[in-house]
This record gives sequence, structure tokens and C-alpha cells, in this order.
Amino acid sequence: MTMSLDEALRTIAEQACVDHFGIADLRLASDAVRAQGGDGLAGFPYAISIGMNLIHPLVDLLPDNSESGSIQYRHQSYDVINTRLDILISQIAGRIQHEGYVALPVSASTRTEKAKIAAFFSHKLAAHCAGLGWIGKSCLLITPTVGPRVRWGSVLTNAPLIPTGTPMDERCGTCQECVDSCPVHAFTGEPFREEDTREVRFDASKCDRYFSSLREQGKEAVCGMCLYVCPYGKRASKKITL
Repeated sequence: MTMSLDEALRTIAEQACVDHFGIADLRLASDAVRAQGGDGLAGFPYAISIGMNLIHPLVDLLPDNSESGSIQYRHQSYDVINTRLDILISQIAGRIQHEGYVALPVSASTRTEKAKIAAFFSHKLAAHCAGLGWIGKSCLLITPTVGPRVRWGSVLTNAPLIPTGTPMDERCGTCQECVDSCPVHAFTGEPFREEDTREVRFDASKCDRYFSSLREQGKEAVCGMCLYVCPYGKRASKKITL
């Protein structure tokens, strides 16, 4: 029996040990895609969203704020996982192109809009539209299984794929852990609403200036407290036994 393209792409992802795989119908969020990336990106009807979980013991080092812990976290949780994601989305895009469709891989963590402090496409939006989680008060994508302890990559395409889900309702409720933990008070505590701009919830410039100040002091530009404190992630970490 011939494998469908959807199945083939999922198999490629599973062989790379991804933890989250989804196909998003971007037509549900075409205005948001256009606002961030322009008409060219808004023309893509689908996105493949892939996520790799961070290693819990590394995330759990963050409150210590030690130099060695920060170096380990940044290397493994950014450099290594981003590289794994970038290689995988290139492979997925190549397979789609081989089948005769257009595919655009979006790097896991590359800032392309310096003034906006953002990339030209939101991985969180793709994962949200694919039904993999919701956007929390921290502006991070929160998954039911590990909270925000995930790195994401995306591939935009015109291949006729079958969406795996629809946007998930937020489950943060009255929780303010991420808001209260931020050392520069970058979050307002407002929940995600599609009609709001990012600034309603989050002042990205505060984070950016904080990281710059850390680098000026000769320290690793690492924080991650909003990611660490999320109860969904903490519960997942506690399930791991030594």
C-alpha cells in the first residue's frame, strides 16, 4: 500500500524522534500570517509544525542562575535542538519539493525582523492552529503534556495535506506564574486573544534589553524563568524518576 505524503512526512519526523507533529490550516489565521510575513507567506495554505521537548533537568537548572548551568542550558536547549530541528525541516521541505509542491522551511530560531524583535513567521501560531497547544500569558506555546518546554520548527507548503487539529482553547485560567516570575516584568498578564497585538501581552524590548545587559556583564544571555515556572512543565519534570 502506497504511503500518503502526510504519512511520509510524519514518518520522517518520527525517525528524528520529534515529540510533537501537526499540520496546520493557515487559512484560519491568514490575517495574522500576512501581518507578520506579508502577502507571500499568507499564500501558503498549510504548515507542518514540529516540536522537540527540552531536557527537563537542564530546564530545572535555570533558577540557580549559575554560569555552568546557563552554559549547559543554552548549548543543549538552543544550539543542539535548533540544529536538529533545522536539519529535520530541511528534510521535510525536500521531500515535499520532490513530490512537486512548494515548501518553505522556517528556521527554528532566527530573528529576521530586528525592529519587531521577531521572525517572519510564528512557530507558535502554526503549532496552535495544528491543535498542539495554546498560547499562554507568556506568549509561549503551552502544550498539555510538557507546557512550554518545547522548541519548534515549521515548514510552509501548498501541498494538499490534511490538518491534524484546530486551535486549542487556553487552559491557563487564573495562573500568573509566568507573569510573576519575569525579572523585567515584560508580561501584562492578559490572556491570548486573536484580535490583540503581541504588545497587549508582552513587551519584547524589555527581554531584549535584559539579554543585552547580561552580555555586557560577560554573562550567558539566558533567562527562561517563564518557561521554567509553568505548572504544566513542572508536572512533567516531576514524573521523571532517577
